[in-house]
Amino acid sequence: MRTPTAPTLISAAALALTAFTGLAAASPADARSAPTAYSKGGVSWVRACDTLAKGDTMGCHALKVTNATQHVHALGVTPNATPSGYGPSDLTSAYNLPANGGAGATIAIVDAYDDPNAEADMAVYRAQYGLPACTTANGCFKKVNQTGGSSLPSPNSGWAGEISLDLDMVSAVAPNAHVILVEATSATMANLGKSVNEAVALGAKYVSNSYGGGESSSDTSYDSSYFNHPGVAITVSSGDSAYGAQYPAASKYVTAVGGTSLSRNSSTRGWGESVWYTNSTEGTGSGCSAYDAKPTWQKDTGCAKRTVADVSAVADPATGVAVYQTYGGSGWAVYGGTSASSPIIASVYALAGTPSTGSYPSSFPYAHTGSLYDVTTGSNGSCSPSYLCTATTGYDGPTGLGTPHGTAAFAG
Repeated sequence: MRTPTAPTLISAAALALTAFTGLAAASPADARSAPTAYSKGGVSWVRACDTLAKGDTMGCHALKVTNATQHVHALGVTPNATPSGYGPSDLTSAYNLPANGGAGATIAIVDAYDDPNAEADMAVYRAQYGLPACTTANGCFKKVNQTGGSSLPSPNSGWAGEISLDLDMVSAVAPNAHVILVEATSATMANLGKSVNEAVALGAKYVSNSYGGGESSSDTSYDSSYFNHPGVAITVSSGDSAYGAQYPAASKYVTAVGGTSLSRNSSTRGWGESVWYTNSTEGTGSGCSAYDAKPTWQKDTGCAKRTVADVSAVADPATGVAVYQTYGGSGWAVYGGTSASSPIIASVYALAGTPSTGSYPSSFPYAHTGSLYDVTTGSNGSCSPSYLCTATTGYDGPTGLGTPHGTAAFAG
């Protein structure tokens, strides 16, 4: 684990005030019932976007652990201490990634609603782990609405957790990249899709999307309207509802990112992974699309159309990642869900270099399967053919081709 360098001290009192203000400022978009609780191995969590706001069709895939034991102060930076959950050095170790990467890259995060504390919370995360500052003032960070303007949507505490998770994963894996947060007016495919287009228009070559919903006959038109961006790596989380395909992960133009359980072990790698699965209603998403055509580079034979997923990374909240969130949260927390794996993979693409002009980066891992850790154990349900829901040697639905073993599989 990296020991933090001398951080910029951030007032705990100021952060506490910010957190209180954020929690007190709930908007109509924030109305929600008590979320459903899940647990495994003594770890309990809830879905950050358990209840959709009126009119929303997409939910975020962030899962917040509710019983994490922290060894740091709840608010602000604790020098020479480590928050619970995997941090930057864990992720770079597990996936054999370079530290301090991302220089010259611009990574966009697309989410719905506003997190008023997004920049301040990311600053605490980075200071805790000794990462370089990424702020509006130094030109590293930009937050805009879905048309690129500064008039932001209503705040939402559930999506704020998603936003903090996304920003912290980008910070962990590609700490020297520039970051654009594009906030959609609401969680409809039209508004989120317009946000993807805006992210690309603003120059992002890597765009992470940690949300999804049911497939529909409109998906192929959404493909052409929002996700067909050659030369841009667009990642989408495969979902947290176990076996079954979701959109936009099923888009033929994106990299669908599944989720694993990640734990240290005594292997040469030092880590092991299996399919993330909690129960029949929760686990990494996978499956065969009902509408989207199979891209030419995807060669599995048990699904005539698009198969989800392509690759994967850690998502199990029982082996979750450290996140700092004060709007709708009380500081340091542990999160999971395929909302963690999507920004991780988007950031690995950024480490691998700018995609070639006209390319579809979702095809890159299929040309470099030897540069991935193959995940061969676990399942997310019952299905036929079984590889769509059960890990096996080579390609399978829940984990795709595997997880990053360096950056080579994501270059092209």
